[in-house]
Amino acid sequence: LDHWRGYRQEAIGEGWKVEDGILKFDGSGGGDIITKEKFKNFEFSFEWAVTEGANSGIMYRVTLGDNAPYFSGPEYQILDDSGHRDGGNQLTSAAALYGLYTRGEAKTKPVGEWNTGKIVIQGNKVQHWLNGELAVETEVGGDDWNEKVANSKFRDWKKFGVSEEGHLCLQDHGDEVWFRNLKVKKLND
Repeated sequence: LDHWRGYRQEAIGEGWKVEDGILKFDGSGGGDIITKEKFKNFEFSFEWAVTEGANSGIMYRVTLGDNAPYFSGPEYQILDDSGHRDGGNQLTSAAALYGLYTRGEAKTKPVGEWNTGKIVIQGNKVQHWLNGELAVETEVGGDDWNEKVANSKFRDWKKFGVSEEGHLCLQDHGDEVWFRNLKVKKLND
């Protein structure tokens, strides 16, 4: 946790712990956590697992100063698709770019098993990967993106998806979730 801090405070809430190389969030509260460092172009690879009905997310290019990181950072959805109501909507299912882009044909593993994920950002191009399959590919600020944002709950959020760099964020959504093998590789501009 040396490379992380709380979103609205320097300290990391008590719900976040590292045990046996696994970053565990126990669902008890503690707030969202963000990387201390900001990233512009990067490849963020990770493994994730959830408990039954759990919901979480990984946001990127998050800026500070809002009540929550999702006001600025688009989200890679982390979810038990079969046990959470958001799993019935392809726009809010696991690995979707939350509320904007579905994850295509990529499949999740059963609850409690480890999924692999990857977020790749190069300039305005964004990719979400799930278990070795490309799940989402889009261009932030492109015509399709702008149309989708204009027709979504994000339309009035002036900072949403506009920053060219920002923090990575792991979401406290009040459910138990685990992460491991979190690796960020910076890409050339």
